[in-house]
Amino acid sequence: MLILGAARQGTALARFLVKRGARVTLNDRQPAEKLSEAITSLKEFSGAVKWVTGGHPLELLEDSDMVCVSGGVPLTNPIVAEARARGVPLSNDSQIFLEAAPCKVIGITGSAGKTTTTALVGRIAEEGYRLQAASSLHASYPQRAKKVYIGGNIGSPLVAYLDEMQAEDLAVMELSSFQLEIMTRSPQIAVVLNISPNHLDRHGTMQAYTAAKRHILEYQSAADVAVLGRDDPGAWGVADVVKGRLVSFGLDAPETGTGTYVSGEDVFYMRDGIQNWIMRRSSILLRGEHNLLNVLAACATAAAAGLPIKAMRAGVEGFKEVPHRLEFVRRWGGADWYNDSIATAPERSMAAIRSFDEPIILLAGGRDKDLPWEDFAALVRQRVDHLILFGEAVDKIARAVGNHPYTRCATLREAVQVAIRLVEPGDVVLLSPGGTSFDEFRDFEERGECFRQLVMSL
Repeated sequence: MLILGAARQGTALARFLVKRGARVTLNDRQPAEKLSEAITSLKEFSGAVKWVTGGHPLELLEDSDMVCVSGGVPLTNPIVAEARARGVPLSNDSQIFLEAAPCKVIGITGSAGKTTTTALVGRIAEEGYRLQAASSLHASYPQRAKKVYIGGNIGSPLVAYLDEMQAEDLAVMELSSFQLEIMTRSPQIAVVLNISPNHLDRHGTMQAYTAAKRHILEYQSAADVAVLGRDDPGAWGVADVVKGRLVSFGLDAPETGTGTYVSGEDVFYMRDGIQNWIMRRSSILLRGEHNLLNVLAACATAAAAGLPIKAMRAGVEGFKEVPHRLEFVRRWGGADWYNDSIATAPERSMAAIRSFDEPIILLAGGRDKDLPWEDFAALVRQRVDHLILFGEAVDKIARAVGNHPYTRCATLREAVQVAIRLVEPGDVVLLSPGGTSFDEFRDFEERGECFRQLVMSL
C-alpha cells in the first residue's frame, strides 16, 4: 500500500492500515529532516512502514496494489497520473473510513462554512445524545453512552477512531473537494452548503470543482438524505443528483418540502407543512448572514439525523466563533480586531466584510488561487475605509480595486504595523485575506496564530 503525503491524513491512515496487517510505504516530497515529527509518531510501526522522502519516484508503483492520496497531493502529480494510467486503484483516508464506519456518518462540504457547520452539527448531536442519556438514567439496563466523533478535514482524520466506534454512535465529517474528487462512497447524510469559485488553481475549471463536490451525493442510496442550501445556485444546482430524501435550508421558507428558514426574529423548521419553532435569532452569537446560513444548515442537518429541536437550540446557543473564522481577538486603540484567516477566497472575504457596519480596515492578500477579484473589489470600494495588501497577490488585488486607498506591504507583520498607525476608535480591523497562506505560512491556521499573537502583543 502506497500513501502519498505524510501529514495528519497520511500518518493516521498508515497507523490504521498497519494495525490490520498491511505493509505501507509512506512517501512525501519533503526531506526526512522536515518530517521528523511524523516519522517519530510512527516509530512503533517502523518494521511495517517504509519511508521514502524527498520526491515521488515512479518506481514506488511497482509493488503497490493501491495508492492512497492525501488531500494536499494534486491528481496532476506525475506519480498519481501514472498510477491512474496503470490502472492502480486510488483511495484516501476518508474513503476508507466510509467503507469501514460502523455507524451513521454525516458528511459536510461547501466552498465556505464547512468547519463552522461541522462544529455546530457536532455540538447539537452531543446535546441530543446527552439529553437521551439523561432520560435513560433510570432504565433497568443502562446502555453505553452514544458518542459523537467530529473530524475529517477538521481536527483529526476519523479513520483514527474506527477501532472504538460502535453502531449507535455518530460521525460528523468535514469533506473538502480535494478529498471528494477521488471518492466513490457517500455518507448517509450528505450536506452541500454552497458551491462558488474556489481552488481553481487545483481543479482548473468550475466544472471540475463542482464535479468533485457532487461526489458527496452521487453514491448515496434511496435510503439516504441530502441537505442542500436553497439560496446558493451552486448547491441547489446539484439537486438533480439527490437519490433519497431532500432537506433544505435558506433564509426564506421553502415553497415545498422540508427545511429550515427565518421568519421575522425566529428560526423555524418546516416539515409536512407544519412550522416548528427552533429559537430566537437573537440567541445566535455568530456574526454575519453567512453564519446565520451555517446555523440554518446545521439545524437542517440535525433534523435529517433525527435530533430533537431542543438539542438544536442547546447546541447553537452559546456557540461562538471557531478559531480563525471571524474570530474576535481583542479591542485595541478603540477598535475591534478580528481574525478571519480561513478566508482563502475572495467570496469568503466578502462575507466577512458584510458582517460589519463599522468602518473597516481590511488586511487582504496572500497567494491567489486563480480566482476573480472584481466583485471583491467592488465591495471594498463600497464598504472598506482602508485596504492593506500583503503577500504575493498584492498586484492582482491592487489592479482590481483601482484607485481605492490601499497600502502595499510585503508581510502580514508589516500589514499589522500599518493598521496600528491607521486605526481609530470605532473601527474594525479585519484580517480576511481572500488568498491562501502558502506564500508566507504553512497554512491558514499558522497565519491566523501569527495575526493573533501580533495583535495580543500590542
